Amino acid sequence: MYLGQLRQLSSVIFFIAPLLTHCCKEVKLPVDCNHIYKENNNQPSGVYTIYPRGPTSPVQVYCDMDSEGGRWTVFQRRMDGSVNFYRPWAEYKRGFGNANSEYWLGLDNIHELTCLENQELMVDMEDFEGNKKFALYSSFKVDNECEGYRMQVSGFNNKGGAGDSLNVHNGQKFSTFDKDQDTWEDNCARKFLGAFWYINCLDANPNGVYRWGADNAVHAVGVEWETWKGNDYSLKSISMKIRPAQ
Repeated sequence: MYLGQLRQLSSVIFFIAPLLTHCCKEVKLPVDCNHIYKENNNQPSGVYTIYPRGPTSPVQVYCDMDSEGGRWTVFQRRMDGSVNFYRPWAEYKRGFGNANSEYWLGLDNIHELTCLENQELMVDMEDFEGNKKFALYSSFKVDNECEGYRMQVSGFNNKGGAGDSLNVHNGQKFSTFDKDQDTWEDNCARKFLGAFWYINCLDANPNGVYRWGADNAVHAVGVEWETWKGNDYSLKSISMKIRPAQ
């Protein structure tokens, strides 16, 4: 009797196993906010979990579902100075902060998000007087670590009025105070207290020291976007976000 029951159980498992495997294959974890939007285009802006490097590496991000058609995965966000952005290479590689407030998603994650299909980039910003601007780019990519996480950005669109502060940074490797990959004889990250795709040195410093508005006491160390407010005005907020190009 016992052997007969085992045979029946084995037969059931034999027939349902392919169905279980099929169901598992149909489950697709979201790799970005565009994926979340496509699953449900009524989802509000907010914090979501995505899997840009596979099921074992979940990360939380802020998804902007409202700006310019939504679907944006935010990889950099400054808003109140609550997080210290003057950090070493290892932390910029891994990511830090809190998706509910200020954070950096991590160079490994940004590379994964941009390596498989062309992404467009939006940079949102606001000054301390309540004025808001943005910059759009039709193509954005970050290479792998072996290439120094080199940034490739092009296709600037000035409909948002912020101007193009990334043009001079195009083609540059990422630099931190403990890993200097800029083209200056000194270290841009140390000089301007940030981390970015510096050249020699900057028209943008979104990861600079959080300061309050106009202040020329220390040149260009704040959260800067030169083509809008110059290099002696630290912005109230800035966020960098991507989505698959339409």
